[in-house]
Amino acid sequence: MLEKNLSLHTNFLGKRIDYYETIDSTHLLAKRLKENEIQDGMIILADNQTAGIGTHERKWYTGKGKNLSFNILFLPNCDMEKIENITTIIAECIIKAIKKLYNIELTIKKPNDVMYRDKKIAGILTESVARGNKLKKLYIGIGINVNQTEFPGTLKNIASSLKKEFGREFDREEILVNFLEDFEKEYIKLVGSHEAHS
Repeated sequence: MLEKNLSLHTNFLGKRIDYYETIDSTHLLAKRLKENEIQDGMIILADNQTAGIGTHERKWYTGKGKNLSFNILFLPNCDMEKIENITTIIAECIIKAIKKLYNIELTIKKPNDVMYRDKKIAGILTESVARGNKLKKLYIGIGINVNQTEFPGTLKNIASSLKKEFGREFDREEILVNFLEDFEKEYIKLVGSHEAHS
């Protein structure tokens, strides 16, 4: 089970984490939240998803207690063009965290997959809500295959995990914390300081 109280050194990202042992989809739950339930930089984190969503409405499989599945909600109130490259930046932050922690080199398959050789290790789903040219809400769904070794059906041909490739257990909290701390810095570079938009 994932720790709900991560020792995060961030300004605002992940200061609120809503944790679920099992949920249909972190992305769907994020979109179900009412205005007064949303906090800028909050994270919905699940140990298990029964109906995880990938890109192009594909299902994202989440092995129970094995992987990282989470959604980040932002309230940017900035011009849309500021976040044009955000999916690539997220992928780069995932790659940087894995490299820093384990000296493992992953690659990006644009626009939103993180790969090891020809197998998918992580996927990113971004969805925005705008008013005119102003970005009001940003939903970022991220799935990282960490310790899962079995994949159902045709997934076994296209997906893998860190454990499957390297034969050891990896620390999910460690990966999450490193990713979030780095990504917050990159996000602030894109949209400006958090205080300016909150």
